[in-house]
Amino acid sequence: RTKCHKYWPTLGETLELCPRLHLSCSKEEADATGSFVLREFLLRDLQSGEERDVTHMQYLCWPDHGVPDSLGGFLAFVAAVRRYRAGMVEPAVVHCSAGIGRTGVLILAETALCLIEANQPVYPLDIVRQMRDQRAMMIQTPSQYRFVC
Repeated sequence: RTKCHKYWPTLGETLELCPRLHLSCSKEEADATGSFVLREFLLRDLQSGEERDVTHMQYLCWPDHGVPDSLGGFLAFVAAVRRYRAGMVEPAVVHCSAGIGRTGVLILAETALCLIEANQPVYPLDIVRQMRDQRAMMIQTPSQYRFVC
């Protein structure tokens, strides 16, 4: 069963999202481990002429309801996300099929790293509870919780 259809254009392609919005892919490269792909898009509003750059990072080695195949690959992905986010004020969008399992693990890992960098204590269960106040069922399985802890 297909969990998510490919909703982005391939390198060099332009996708018409609706008559006035076009999305084109200007960059697509895999990391050295083959764990994730980085894409750069340009979103154009043909009516207003406004353009926005969008960075899309796709982690490839993570089964639904499971945990990443490789801790090293996941940590490389988190480090790459953090490098791209450094200095940005715009929010990041994180998603997976249901938006609670894999998404929750990534958000918990990033939150814990931010707390560590600020010399704050990290209480993963408290973080998960706060996350679940905003979205029910974040972190779907015990193995996902153990992986990020």
